[in-house]
Amino acid sequence: MKSRRRVSEKVLEALADRLATTLQSGAESWPLPHPPQTDPDFPPVHPKEKQQVIDLGLGLLQADKGMFDRHLSIVVDLIVPHRMNLSDDPFEIHERWLLKRLDVLTERLLFAIATEWLAQALDHSNPSPDRWWLSVILINGLCDASHGQPVHQGYHLVESIALAERPGTWHTQPDVSNANLDWNPHGMVPRTTSVVAHEAGAEAAKWMMTQLENSGEERRKLLIEWCRLLLERKELIEPLEIAKILIRRASDSSEEVSSRVVLCLAKLIEGDKDSALECIRVLNSREDLLTRRAMADVLTRLFRRITTDAIPLLNSMLEDEDESVLAAASATVGDLRFLDKEMWANKIDELCSHHSQVVRRNLVYTIRDYLEEFSEDERGIIPKLWADGDETVLTRLKELLMRMDEVNADRFAATIRSLENLDISGLWAPMKVRDEVRTLQWQDWLAGKAEQPSTPEQPQIHVSDMTEGELPSLSDALDRLDDMGFLD
Repeated sequence: MKSRRRVSEKVLEALADRLATTLQSGAESWPLPHPPQTDPDFPPVHPKEKQQVIDLGLGLLQADKGMFDRHLSIVVDLIVPHRMNLSDDPFEIHERWLLKRLDVLTERLLFAIATEWLAQALDHSNPSPDRWWLSVILINGLCDASHGQPVHQGYHLVESIALAERPGTWHTQPDVSNANLDWNPHGMVPRTTSVVAHEAGAEAAKWMMTQLENSGEERRKLLIEWCRLLLERKELIEPLEIAKILIRRASDSSEEVSSRVVLCLAKLIEGDKDSALECIRVLNSREDLLTRRAMADVLTRLFRRITTDAIPLLNSMLEDEDESVLAAASATVGDLRFLDKEMWANKIDELCSHHSQVVRRNLVYTIRDYLEEFSEDERGIIPKLWADGDETVLTRLKELLMRMDEVNADRFAATIRSLENLDISGLWAPMKVRDEVRTLQWQDWLAGKAEQPSTPEQPQIHVSDMTEGELPSLSDALDRLDDMGFLD
């Protein structure tokens, strides 16, 4: 108990200092948004002075000691390392460890307090305007980093504000089963789980997001993280104007911010395609390397969602000077075959002479699909890649030709003929390892000394070949079980 008291006193002291600092920081944004939930008999009155709200928050912390003790116990259980003996008191065993991490403790506690104050402010039966002003200021002051608690806990609080519902009560309720008293056997299944934005709540949430957008780079990065999570709720995209925020941040002065906008594109396309295309246009016009690389990384996902609208993106990326952009873009060339096979084949033909080695290497991964569609290879892509001389390209082509010999000797013969003016001596060595006699037959055929080898027959595999013996019949198996006494 002494350890618990010592930890509690020091944490409370540090918490009071940090609460005052956070409230002071959060109160810089003034005036505050109107509360979504109000009592018509007691209309809320906006506080006249910032210090009035700050003093109220510090007073509630000191007055409600039970709230502090409850949250402290929960937070300590969450952050302490694993204990072998669960009956040990974490305050006694981990006292020194906890006191070295007062920053983590106080941050977790402040988010817990903000959640409780917000829940009281959004209580439909008895909303508290005072706690609304406090929770809004506290959340605004706490959300100052683009990682950790401000991302996930902060997002959850802002989402609750937009819906004007108490945190944790609107989308985490379990399904009622026949083990509950309020179970209705005639109820509709599945239940309607969609959410509806509250008009005043959405305005308050937009106020909160505007504060982040008008702040420094770290808070703008946090805003994009919130937007990425909020895009999962399609019902909130329009009320919170998520698309407009992302379009504005796509041209942000910070490449860190704009590169995070790229990660939102896939979900934005599903929710608002026109805004997403505008956002893509802005991002594709940027010159900073981080955004260009981010766009190249998501190109495959864009092809699946905007199809032909992604072709100009691919063409512009293939003209980039950065090797990482070229590598990601050229690896996406294969997606063109789902849109237009002729255009896909022509693009491969065009890129065979690309100045970047990484682009030519990436073409090899789509050559097998190309040969399945254009087995005659009228464009002469195989000879062009073979003439490139790159070891990685040649290794992959050798694998393809050896497989072609196994399944289609005529196609292999035509391909070998197309390579007659090139050095193909490196192909014979790996083929001899697999089948030396057949390789010599191909060499004699090329020299005009023998007939063309035919496609080898593929062996038939039977189930009995995969076992050590014939499988026993069902009657024999039952007789054995009966003899052993298992069927008594």
